[in-house]
This record gives sequence, structure tokens and C-alpha cells, in this order.
Amino acid sequence: MLPCLVADADDALPLHVVAPGAWEEMPGAALAKATGFQAKPGEIALLADGTGLAGALVGHSEDARAYGALPFGLPEHSAWQLAAGDAAAVTLGWCLGAYRYARFRGPKRAPAKLVTPPGSEAARIEAVAICRARDLINTPANHLGPEELAEAVRDLAERHGAAFRLFEGEELVMGFPAVLAVGQGSPRGPRVAMLEWGEADAPLVALCGKGVCFDTGGLDLKPSSAMLRMKKDMGGAAIAVALAEALMASKARCRLLLLVGAVENSVSGGSFRPMDVIRTRAGLTVEIGNTDAEGRLVLADLLTFASERKPDLLLDFATLTGAARVALGPDVPALFTRDDALAGRIAAAAESVHDPVWRLPLHQGYAPWLDSAVADLGNVASRPMAGAIIAALFLDRFVPAGTRWAHLDLYAWNDSTRPGRPEGGEATGFRAVLAAINRELTP
Repeated sequence: MLPCLVADADDALPLHVVAPGAWEEMPGAALAKATGFQAKPGEIALLADGTGLAGALVGHSEDARAYGALPFGLPEHSAWQLAAGDAAAVTLGWCLGAYRYARFRGPKRAPAKLVTPPGSEAARIEAVAICRARDLINTPANHLGPEELAEAVRDLAERHGAAFRLFEGEELVMGFPAVLAVGQGSPRGPRVAMLEWGEADAPLVALCGKGVCFDTGGLDLKPSSAMLRMKKDMGGAAIAVALAEALMASKARCRLLLLVGAVENSVSGGSFRPMDVIRTRAGLTVEIGNTDAEGRLVLADLLTFASERKPDLLLDFATLTGAARVALGPDVPALFTRDDALAGRIAAAAESVHDPVWRLPLHQGYAPWLDSAVADLGNVASRPMAGAIIAALFLDRFVPAGTRWAHLDLYAWNDSTRPGRPEGGEATGFRAVLAAINRELTP
């Protein structure tokens, strides 16, 4: 049970989800009228009777996150029972809004409690997965290195009866050489965590996550201002972990392969260098044009491994480029895929759950920008343009033709607190992709 939910409460007050014009005659609505309540999406008003607080109104919203204002907008230590409204949307929004990262400091006040309404099981599964991703992203890098991130995958496997395997040390030399190259500068060694779950005859869904637990930029060192949020550079891995958790918890009809490349991009005498040439699992050689373009190297090996299993659907997630954020801002992941039908399915799912994505072109005309004079390709472009497209084109080289693959370049962070989106780590794109996968698996 999430801490903001309770199974029952004798003193629970009624909560009514209302539309404009549909609440004025309700008992106790005089207080709401007096305070100018208009039932805007997520707007809250209290109801009163002769003895005191009698309930609350909240404006109807199509976006569940609007209900995220409720846990801290309603009185502390109060409990609420949904009297009217969409149980799933209210539950999800309530849980997302109640979340605070509290490992090192408790919140200033406790959220109000919601009596768990019937019909909210799927919403609770989503909320648990999103909050777990947020916890991983919010954890400082000195407490979440490659080992701890891999252990999070192991713990997930144990909770759901999945198989787990860890690749580290000598196993990376041939199996994941690009992952090893990125992480070799850190005393906290790189590793790849793998989870497998599901029936052998079910469709295989492969999820790959960039898990750079801290990114200094390597020898191409980031400026200090650009390093401030680099604990979140494992956000893609956190979202992949969250998706795996939600699919297993809901007993989705799929076979699941989760791969997390857990590394730290550090500066030392062992760090990989500009103009080094490294090998990848696919056998392609890569000339390093910039050590700060490391996430694509990690994903290259993961995508190759996943592709060898011939998945029915292959998805990767990464906080990959600043260029995607310049183009689309913090809330909208950039979606890349060769498959128009898959792009349409993800876009439709995203719209249905109000978790936007935007497709950018996998423009092959820019592919020559990755040419190298000494290796099969470079890891950065020969010119400073189209950074998100170039990164996606690099990944494209490691996914065989005919594979149904999509890449999401995302931010994984809320810069400020909004309803349902507290400042800090965020599972950007999670709901869109989960909805798309579930539609994919529906007969």
C-alpha cells in the first residue's frame, strides 16, 4: 500500500469530482461559492456544514496529474473517500502528488490520505512504478552508483520471480566492451544488469536503459553548472526499470527482457580519451570525438545484445542529448523510430494518457556526419547541429533492419513543483510507453 492510501477510515470525508456548473446546489457549497470556486481542472474547494468540515470539491480533469494538488491542498491528517469521480485518475494523481523524496529529510507536512477506491488497481501499479523511478533518480550519486543501480534490478527480479544476471569484470571485455570503455575511469566498476520474465511463447518486449549514475563528461569535462543534475543521467534506466515493474505487477502477457547499463563516467588516468577507438559488441569500431557523448556507447552494446534475442518490440530510454531539450523542453521526450505504425501507436497512447511525446526524424541524410577516417563511425557529428538526430542515427547503426525499435530521448526531471509533478526525478514518458505496450499486447 502506498503511504498516501489507506484501506479504510471511519472519519473519511467525501470528495466530489465536479464539472463547472454542476456543484452549486450541493449541501455545504456556500463556502465554495464564497471563495470563488469555479471547478477548473484540479481546483479545490472545501464544503462546510453546521459542525465544520463536511467534504471537498475538486474540478474534473482529463489529465490525472491535476488531482495531484489534492494531497497537500487538503488539510493535513485528514482522510478522504471518493464520492464521485474517476477512481483510477484520482488515485493516480493523488499518489503522484503525494510523492516526496524523503530518504534524507522528511516532508514539511504529511499528505492527506485517500481511502483506496475500488477499480484503482492499475492506477496503483502505475503509481508504485513511477515513484520507484523517482526514488532512483533522486538518490544522490554517492548513494547510487553502478553497483546499487544493478542491485535495484536484482531486487525487482526477486520481488516478481524473474531471472537475474549480472555482467561485470571480464564478462564485459567481449560481451559489453563499449560499456566497459565508458566506465573504466571510475573506481566503481561498470556492469550490466539483466532481468528476464514471462512465458516462453509470449511476445518478447526488450527494454534498454542508459544508467550513467553520474556523468562528469569524462576528459571532455562538463562545466560545473552542467554537472549539477547529473545524478539524473541514469533516468533512462530508472524508467525502463519502472516499466518492467508495471508490466510484471499487472501480469502482462509478454516475455520481458530488461537491460540496464550501469556506469559512472568519471575522470582518472584510466578514463577513455578523445580520439580513442573502441570496439562494440556488434563488432563496429567507434572513434571517440567527445567523451561526454557516452550514453549512446552504453546503449549500443545493450541494443546489440537485445537484438540478438530477436524481440517483437525493442525500446530504449536515455537522458541522451541537450539538443532534444532545446527542441522540446523538459516535459516532451523526443521519439525516434523507423516504424511509422509504431510511432503512431506510441503517439496515440501518449495522447490518451496526457503524457506527450513528439516524433523527430531519423533523417538518414545526416548519417555521413558520423563518418570517421579511422573507425567504422564516430560517436559525435562532424558539425554542431541536429544533436538529437545524430545520437539517434548512431543508435540506429546497432539495431538490425526489420526490428521494431523506438528510442526515447528524455529529461527525467521536474524543474519545479506542479500538481502531480513534484520537483526532482520524473518518469518522463513512462505512462505513454506503458499504454502503448499494453495496447500492443492486447489481442
